[in-house]
Order: sequence, then C-alpha cells, then structure tokens
Amino acid sequence: MQKVGFIFDLDGVIVDTAKYHYRAWKKLANDLGFEFTEEQNELFKGVSRKRCLEILLDIGAIEASQEQFDTWMVEKNLDYLAYIDAMDASEILPDVSKILKFLENQNIPIALGSASKNARPILEKVKLLPYFDFIVDGNSVTEAKPNPEVFLIAAQKMNVEPECCIVFEDAVAGIGAANNAKMTSIGIGDADVLSEADFNFRDFTEIDLEFIKELVGV
Repeated sequence: MQKVGFIFDLDGVIVDTAKYHYRAWKKLANDLGFEFTEEQNELFKGVSRKRCLEILLDIGAIEASQEQFDTWMVEKNLDYLAYIDAMDASEILPDVSKILKFLENQNIPIALGSASKNARPILEKVKLLPYFDFIVDGNSVTEAKPNPEVFLIAAQKMNVEPECCIVFEDAVAGIGAANNAKMTSIGIGDADVLSEADFNFRDFTEIDLEFIKELVGV
C-alpha cells in the first residue's frame, strides 16, 4: 500500500482568520476613501496578499506608485497581525483537532499548504503547530493557487506521491490547485461553490473517522 499524506489549508479550514483579513482590508479601503464589502471580500479567498491589494485598488479605482503599494501591503499586514495576536485555541474550527489527533496517532504525515505568510504564528497561537510535520506557506512559494506549487512542495517534503495526498480546502482556487496537482480534494464549505472538489463537507463536524480511515486505508 502506498504511503498517504494529508495537507490542510489554514484560513477557513483550520481557523477562521478570514474575518480578520476582511477587517484589515476594510480598514485600508476606508482609509483610502471607499467602502469594501463582505461580498467583494469573497474575491480574496485563496489569493496572495499582493493580488488582494491589486484587486482592492481596482475596486477603489486607485492608482499607486510601487512605494505606496508596498507601504499599504505592510500597513494591512500590521493591522491583521494586531487582530490575530489575540487568537487562542478557542478559534480552532469544530472537530479539526479530532482529525489531526487521529492522523497523528496513525503516524500519517501532515502538512500545511497555505497562501498565508503568517501561518506559523497562527498555528502557534492556537496550539496546533506540533501536529504539523511541514509548513508550506506564502513564504515558501512563488506561484499562487490554483497553481499547484504549494501542494506539490508539501507532497515532496512529506515524501508522498501527489496522487496519494489528500487536501482540505475552502476556496475555489485551492480546490483547483489540489486538482491540478492530481491530489484528492476535499471541499470545506458550500458544495455548490466548491463543486470541483472530489468530496464536499460543510465543515469537519460532518466528517467521521470512518471516512478518514477509508482514505488512509486502515
């Protein structure tokens, strides 16, 4: 039997940091003189910080020099970091820990595959970092999802063939990246939105250990 590995996205899968991203982007938009809605924030799911700022400036019809652009990138991240600084284990989404504990007990490799550049400090804050054998985040990649780079690097680090990797994702771009990597994709969220996923669940409370055992082959 071939070795399997599990890869988790961070935002919207393990913790809901999307609300903090939204608050930080909204603050920046307001500072620049325009509104930024929750509906518009959907465009930012699974997208790099640089691309998010490009989209935000398009929404506000604002042109920026490279120096202004870089400054706003830093300002947004500082606001976001201030929000996540108060995070603790209560922010872990329901039943995520149950799945992580099961995989750890089975000695199955676990990796994080996230666009976030703040993945490690967030995992430390919520006390989940010890579960992850490898962290592949926005500091480790050059291509954004749906490019499969982040997941392929995770597979390589785990020494698992891509087709034997199982990916948990909440974003269309993330599901696309997993599918492009020829991995098993599990959508967490709205099944209509994540219709390209191999499996769909509203959240981890709908995933029982029998399903995980079937994927693992135990």
